[in-house]
Amino acid sequence: MRVSELYQFSDPENLPFVDVNVLKDSPLYVDPRAIRLDSTAATHVVQAKASMTTYFDTVRDCILRGDELSRARSLKLLQDFSEPWQTRLGLAAKGFRGHGGAEKVGEWIWHTLDTNAEAFRRIAVLTQLEDIPLFVPGVAADITSDLTTRIVFGPLADFTAQILETFPQFTAGTHKLSTVTTRIWDPVTCSWRDADVQLPVANGKELLLVPRHWVRPMLLMHARRFYETSVLSYVQDTETVYTDKGRPLKPSKDVLKERPDVNGTRPFILDTTLNASDEGINLGHRFKKFVDGRFEPVTDDVLHRRTA
Repeated sequence: MRVSELYQFSDPENLPFVDVNVLKDSPLYVDPRAIRLDSTAATHVVQAKASMTTYFDTVRDCILRGDELSRARSLKLLQDFSEPWQTRLGLAAKGFRGHGGAEKVGEWIWHTLDTNAEAFRRIAVLTQLEDIPLFVPGVAADITSDLTTRIVFGPLADFTAQILETFPQFTAGTHKLSTVTTRIWDPVTCSWRDADVQLPVANGKELLLVPRHWVRPMLLMHARRFYETSVLSYVQDTETVYTDKGRPLKPSKDVLKERPDVNGTRPFILDTTLNASDEGINLGHRFKKFVDGRFEPVTDDVLHRRTA
């Protein structure tokens, strides 16, 4: 049963939020790059971008400072949140609960940042939240979506409040709202804090609404896509040789992928990206330009199938 069915909306095709199934999780993910590409000037969009930027900058800067107190704070910031189940998005078995909780996942991310702190200090690699799944082993769409949702929980609660004002169906008849205390990221103080938010209740559980253009069936920026485009293109260029007549001989990507030393693991991706940066080539920037240039919103048909 979707939100539109539960609350009896007459025009479900034009809802500004994801019409999720309230009875189970839908295999869609909150995508930080999709949020970054949202060009509207709505308050919840501006605040979401500010939350993502200040959160990642705070964690990274603490690590780069290098002293034990700052490093401990960065680890705490990465572990101090619970799984945001209220959206009904993603797959719980593959999210934080499926990987041992936020403490373990936060340690994975922290370890990659801390281990490569000096490299990140020298070059502009891993500079935004959406870069995390490109370089951190074990982090893919499910965890990235959960992390992003928790960081932008405050803006999502504000978005939900706007929807409640626009659509009286959420409070009509026997439908009720629930006030819950939850953990949100404060982009002003750059810290986690508890806040009371009011959410609709669907199937006996709170419901947090998400803008329809913020979700995708697969992240725009994921490790495999990065590897098969920007990373392998760079390897092709470095291994291109020229004949006596100046004709370039470039190895194909299919041939490269068969080589054990050109694998798609996160360590290989990171090492290659750092090597390219030493030569003045920012593969991350290239990849983002590639992704942004091909960006298209998820179709209504895909959203409908994924929320069945």
